[in-house]
Amino acid sequence: MTYCLGIKVNQGIVMVSDSRTSAGVDNISSYSKMWRYGVPGQRQFVICAAGNLATTQAVITQVETDIAKVAPVSLNTVATLAEAAAYLGKVNVKAQKSNTGGGPLFECTFLLAGEILGSSNGLYLIYSEGNYIAASNQKPFLQVGETKYGKPILDRVIVLETPIESAALCALVSMDATIRSNLTVGPPIELAILETGTLQPGYYYSYSDDDEFLRDLRSSWDSLMQQAFQQLQPLPWQPTRAPAPPVSQS
Repeated sequence: MTYCLGIKVNQGIVMVSDSRTSAGVDNISSYSKMWRYGVPGQRQFVICAAGNLATTQAVITQVETDIAKVAPVSLNTVATLAEAAAYLGKVNVKAQKSNTGGGPLFECTFLLAGEILGSSNGLYLIYSEGNYIAASNQKPFLQVGETKYGKPILDRVIVLETPIESAALCALVSMDATIRSNLTVGPPIELAILETGTLQPGYYYSYSDDDEFLRDLRSSWDSLMQQAFQQLQPLPWQPTRAPAPPVSQS
């Protein structure tokens, strides 16, 4: 299983992904699920993937081949993020059908974030069928993979006005919550930040399981959660003693 997350706030876009591809008693393997492409000053993209690894590799190979061979349609030629999402959706559908034979076992979904000169930035979720949706003002984050454990904090914290540094911290806490609850999601954790309007590669970090910052963040969050729980107001009622059962008459 996988967990990938994109957050779009006014200051930019945050992308985070885990790297675990399998987990068993004696076999844990990892594979990067984040790719970055761009031309500084013109366009920048970050792609994250969840699903069948063979399909993922086929899609990324095609994307990179189209860029290298200067294909008529590629991430270097699309004019908007919506066009980029449509392009990635078509490549995804083709890869599922021609490279893996298709079917639910070979499905893959993608998160695409980026910005193109002359067009606004965007965050898209591309489904295995090739269609896509965009993050909105009402829902400024999108998730793929094992989404349920990391969603509660996003619902409570993320709004368009959230500073991008806070959005990045929220993304990491969301990832940590997922790792704690699901063995099939795990490090290394990759984080990418694209600042609105810069059209530069932005910031990229990779955190191993024993990374000091990630360990301190996890410890601080656990401590603050415990403190917050202890400060909750008490229940507005007192438990009462249950009435004694009636005495049976012999």
